[in-house]
Amino acid sequence: MSKADIGLIGLAVMGQNLVMNMNDNGYTVAVFNRTTSKVDDFMNGAAKGSNVIGTHSVEEFVSNLKTPRRVMLMVKAGEVVDKFIDMVTPHLEEGDIIIDGGNSLYTDSERRTKALAEKGLNYIGSGVSGGEEGARKGPSIMPGGSPDAWPSVKPIFQAISAKVEDGSPCCDWVGNGGAGHYVKMVHNGIEYGDMQLICEAYQLLKSAGFSNDEMSEIFKKWNTGVLDSYLMEISTEILAYKEEDGTSLIDKILDTAGQKGTGKWTGINALDLGMPLTLIGEAVFARCLSAQKGQRVAASKVLEGPGVEFSGDKQELVDAIEQALYASKIISYAQGYMLLQEASKEYGWDLNYGAIALMWRGGCIIRSVFLGNIKEAFDTNPNLDNLLLDDFFKDAIHAAQKGWRKTVSTAVELGVPTPCFSTALSFYDGYRTETLPANLLQAQRDYFGAHTYERIDKPRGEFFHTNWTGRGGDVSSTTYDV
Repeated sequence: MSKADIGLIGLAVMGQNLVMNMNDNGYTVAVFNRTTSKVDDFMNGAAKGSNVIGTHSVEEFVSNLKTPRRVMLMVKAGEVVDKFIDMVTPHLEEGDIIIDGGNSLYTDSERRTKALAEKGLNYIGSGVSGGEEGARKGPSIMPGGSPDAWPSVKPIFQAISAKVEDGSPCCDWVGNGGAGHYVKMVHNGIEYGDMQLICEAYQLLKSAGFSNDEMSEIFKKWNTGVLDSYLMEISTEILAYKEEDGTSLIDKILDTAGQKGTGKWTGINALDLGMPLTLIGEAVFARCLSAQKGQRVAASKVLEGPGVEFSGDKQELVDAIEQALYASKIISYAQGYMLLQEASKEYGWDLNYGAIALMWRGGCIIRSVFLGNIKEAFDTNPNLDNLLLDDFFKDAIHAAQKGWRKTVSTAVELGVPTPCFSTALSFYDGYRTETLPANLLQAQRDYFGAHTYERIDKPRGEFFHTNWTGRGGDVSSTTYDV
């Protein structure tokens, strides 16, 4: 029997669908699962009649792989990945490749790349986005790790990935070490923001008296324009979905959101790098607040709001919210790319921002026509400081600004929480403001802690301390940035 081109461990939904995707593209895949009955179920089910090779031990699994052996792990992130690496490595030889396709933290991929290199093994930490449907029909794949491993994996990954209109695969080499999983982390953070923005539009429309069916039609129309995206598409279908008795399922789903951590990781890293990733941060906190269901129910009985009902023009509100969604989405991606740019400098990755936008154009959860404009922006100017400074996005923000501000002010008047719409607008106003009140903040810091300040009439990098009260000394604190 001929040997497999690649092996995959972990036969949950994503793993199974990736295997069948590889099989459809002409690759022979060997599979293994710690619970070996899942191998038998898979071989007698979805993989029946295929070229997939089912195995029941690590030894059998590895012995069925061509060299260099390519072992892909689709298992739970964290300690489980390390355990499988430890399980597999004794059976591998120099030059073999381990691929982690789960949602691992990028620092884990950095560590694993270095540790396996010391054993003569190559490691790829690859983000895979698109859910179970994307895994089966073509996901977005973001590989990083050992560059020497990429030529052996590239044909398989680019064959199974999603393709854009011109046939370009939504998969390319991202960078060394943890770069692939870092880009996937930021992708997931942006996903948090996109989802929350759509939810805020939904709640605001609902508060204005629109029915689920009406909102589904509104979203459907929005999905034919600049807001065309996978998340808008599925939100349209969710709002229209009826149970057998004809009632809307959406109204019966408890309003407490879960999360697996990638949005939180993005926010933490943004704080570490000093990047104002405000929209993604608010999206994460919105999920945290939703989880406080008991407290919110109790608070709703005692805390008063404005007590105002919407009485304006409904179509004007719909148009305004569409503009707010578009403008806020631009801000979210601008912030996400600010983080990618800072990380690229900090970690020495030399990320290709246009290529990343292309990888996100198809297959993944945040796929949208919008990403084509981002790719064009970085193709035009690879050294672009911020997406907001690109002519296309600058003009788009200017055109949407009136409706964006109307949406936020209407939400405030009605007492409807819109944390992401609001923080996006605040960031925009902050970013376009030449002089912020941080001069007073620095004076406060110097007053109570002698932390010093710079002066506008002196060169940057010169620091000064004032004895504000006459009772303090002239000794200043050490200048440093966290």
